[in-house]
This record gives sequence, structure tokens and C-alpha cells, in this order.
Amino acid sequence: MNYIILVVIVIAIFGSVMVAALAKEFRHAFLVPEGYAGLLYHKGKFVEILGAGRHIRWGRYFTLAAQDLRKGALLVAGQEVLTADNVGLKLSLVVNYQVTDPAKAAHESQNWQGDLYNGAQLALRAVVGGVAVEALLNQRVEIGSQLLARVQPEAAKIGINVLAVEVKDVMFPAELKRAFADVLKAKQEGQAALERARGESASLRNLANAARVLEGNPALMNLRLMQSLSAAQNAGSTLVLGMPGGFVPLKNGKSRPAPEAPAEG
Repeated sequence: MNYIILVVIVIAIFGSVMVAALAKEFRHAFLVPEGYAGLLYHKGKFVEILGAGRHIRWGRYFTLAAQDLRKGALLVAGQEVLTADNVGLKLSLVVNYQVTDPAKAAHESQNWQGDLYNGAQLALRAVVGGVAVEALLNQRVEIGSQLLARVQPEAAKIGINVLAVEVKDVMFPAELKRAFADVLKAKQEGQAALERARGESASLRNLANAARVLEGNPALMNLRLMQSLSAAQNAGSTLVLGMPGGFVPLKNGKSRPAPEAPAEG
């Protein structure tokens, strides 16, 4: 009886070990992080897309590849391009994107980031080649929209949604920088001269208006003279008035005697 029980126990243990071994061999648990998609393959063939979470699959030869679905930015480093007026510039771009079809991104392109980079390069040359330098500086937002319109359809073919394309930096040759600096300086000097001329014109108009008012109202001249005398007294200044009998200097509100005329010989 004890022998039979022992055999049953051994069989049960062996069965448990076999079940565990088979489960380990045929049961696969896959974890897909949040913000990613899991591409499930069976014997190298794509099966399905797995969302974030834990997934159990039974069988053999399963593999999983994770694809990032979060928004990202691709920097297109400075590119040498010629404008419509044959000026060589170096521009850099920022391409904002998001993977919307992970299976297509993985299967339609060997390197979808490289394809996106090259597409942005080609679009930049096509757009900037039809724009003059001055327009390029004043229309950076519009140029970004044109680049987006060119890059977006091509990116969609490989499962990428391009959200925005922006011109990050515009680098000019040294001689062109000096030319722009000279133009800017000339504009600023002209603006300053114009403001000075406007100020002088306003001052002259005020003086002309004051002269007309004084000419029609002689009493105002006397009032203005008294104000000047009062201001000179308060400031401790010397005010000299020309009078028919000579000059009468006034200082601190007190008059000085007029100088005597030289005696005749």
C-alpha cells in the first residue's frame, strides 16, 4: 500500500514538472509599456499589434518588437541651400512627428527616421530655392507651412504623422551679415534723423505760434519779461537789460548803479 502511494506521489511530481516545463516552453508573457505598441511576430511573420499591458500567448517561436508612439522631434542639421537670388544660406529644421501606424513604419521602411530626415532635406531645397533672401527672413512661418505640406504626404506613406516643420536657424555668410548690419545701421540713423527733424519742426511751430500771440498782445510780452526776471532772481543769475541811458545789471533783485560816463577833456 505504501508502495502504491509512493508511486502516485512520484507520478504526480513528475507530471507537475512536465507541465511546468511545457508551460515554460509554450506559454509566453509579453509586457508592452505605456506609450508603446508591441509588434507580435510568429516565426518571423507579423501577427498583430499589442497595446500597452501584459499579454499571454501559447505556442512557440513568438517574438515581440516595441514601437514608440510618443510625439518626438527630429533635428535636421544645417543644410546648404541656394535662394532664388542665388545666395547661399545654411538652414536647420525641427520636424515634430508621431508614429500613427507602427506596423507600416516597421515594415514599409528600413529606417523611417532616415527617410523622414531626407524628405525634410529635399523639401527644404525645393521651397527655399524659390524664395529670395529678404522674403525668407520675413516669411519663416509661411515657409514652415510649405515644408509641412511637402513632407506630410510622404511621411504618411510610412505610417508617420508630421505635426509641424519649423525653420530653427538661418545662418548667413560673413559678408552678407555685414551687409545686413550696414543696412540696419543706415535705417536706424535715418530714423533718428527723422525724429530730430520732427522735433525741430515742432519746436519751430511752437515758436512761430508764440510770436504771433505776442505780436497781437503786447501785454503778454511784459508778463513774460516779469516771469523771466523772477526766474533769474530765484536762480541767483545775472540778467542784463539794455536801456537808453546805458546797461542796468540786476543781480539777486538789486540794481547796480550805472557806470559813469567818461569826463570830457
